[in-house]
Amino acid sequence: MLSTGPFTAPPIGTARPVPDEMATFALADLAGDRGWRRPVLVERELLILTTRGHGDAELDFHLLPCRPGTLLRVHAGQVLRCAGPQFDATVVGWDAQALSGFDVDPDAPTWRQLAGEDEDAVISEVSQLAVDCQRHGDSSAARALLRHQLAVLLLRLTLPGADRSPPRPEAETFQRFCRAVEDDYQHTRRVEDYAASLGCSVRTLTRACLAVTGRSAKQVIDERVALQAGRLLAATDEPIARIGRDLGFSEPTNFGRFFTREVGVSPGAFRAAREQPAVRVVRPRPPVEAASANGGRFRPGNPGEPANGGHAIRPW
Repeated sequence: MLSTGPFTAPPIGTARPVPDEMATFALADLAGDRGWRRPVLVERELLILTTRGHGDAELDFHLLPCRPGTLLRVHAGQVLRCAGPQFDATVVGWDAQALSGFDVDPDAPTWRQLAGEDEDAVISEVSQLAVDCQRHGDSSAARALLRHQLAVLLLRLTLPGADRSPPRPEAETFQRFCRAVEDDYQHTRRVEDYAASLGCSVRTLTRACLAVTGRSAKQVIDERVALQAGRLLAATDEPIARIGRDLGFSEPTNFGRFFTREVGVSPGAFRAAREQPAVRVVRPRPPVEAASANGGRFRPGNPGEPANGGHAIRPW
């Protein structure tokens, strides 16, 4: 069996990707610049397995501790930064179509510290996937092999364990609501619109959100919009007015007031501070996450956040 301590990274330096589907590479290859001065808007689904060293990965403005055996699940559309990383990691990246035809539960935990037999199995599977990405060319057999390996890995990560929260009666309603929000948050922030589309009452949606997150349905919607705004402000150079317009605000002043209310600073101040690292380390507990149709995720409320109105997006 493989050791659960520090281990040698798989040979990924010149890994050949299966075109448009899957690749393995080093953590540094994700950086927009060598120093990770700014967060990077992730374009593919990722698994990041820390192989040696210690440090923090900043994912959607939360610092997550990383050491050998730490596994991060990053979704397309999230923002990632590992400023001055003191750790190495192997990254598996894939596009959504790589798993078409596989019945894989997408809700693997965002952060997991592997140990024991789970660590041995995941390290072995990631290592083999990296080797096969490097060795095999673009053939139908190679694509099928890598897809099956990835599906097995993701299925293993979604198996019930001590770090998975037990299901709650309201969870199904909450998940349906979150998927609807993911599809439509750019067009409407009215709870009534979502209740009508889901065939339930505003009270039902609010009760489900309060039970799962401690926040109202309106807060869940607004936090999703604020999170997307923060991602675009931090990781792109899009004009602030255009970001607001794309998120459904007809006037820049309305967007500015909304963002300041939700995050605590103006959009301009948030963007100006984007090269500063986050300072509040959130030691992760099993997050409540919502699946969108395109595989994206958002966290309506972080269980580690203070209850005094602090928002999950606020990094500074």
